[in-house]
Amino acid sequence: MTERKPPGVGFESWVDRQIREAEGRGDFSSLPGFGKPLPDDLAAPYDELWWIRRKMAAEKLSCLPPSLALRKEAEDALEAASRAPSERAVRRILSDINEKIAAALRRPPQGPPLNLRPYDVEQAVRQWQERHGRPPRRTT
Repeated sequence: MTERKPPGVGFESWVDRQIREAEGRGDFSSLPGFGKPLPDDLAAPYDELWWIRRKMAAEKLSCLPPSLALRKEAEDALEAASRAPSERAVRRILSDINEKIAAALRRPPQGPPLNLRPYDVEQAVRQWQERHGRPPRRTT
């Protein structure tokens, strides 16, 4: 904490002295972004929530309406199923997301229309088998 401005000292000279002493101590040399160029977003229109958006981006958070969040989750599940190590994992991943989709179809979430249907698990398993060069299992 800085000391109080002494009486009789001009405000500008007192502030300048405080800054000069802080620079001399190196108080400004370890600030984040020191020596780096200013971000390019200075030309963008002012956004009063800029710091919230930057913090959410840094922590990889999002704030989507529930219907869009489910669409994103379904897309990620389909991608994860295509990279799954086994048929069992494909079935588990798609069954889990299908339960969520079915629940959302019974009671639509807030936001834009869902526009999703449960995935065909058997078709996804067949596609997985083709990609991995495995013969389809015979079920009798």
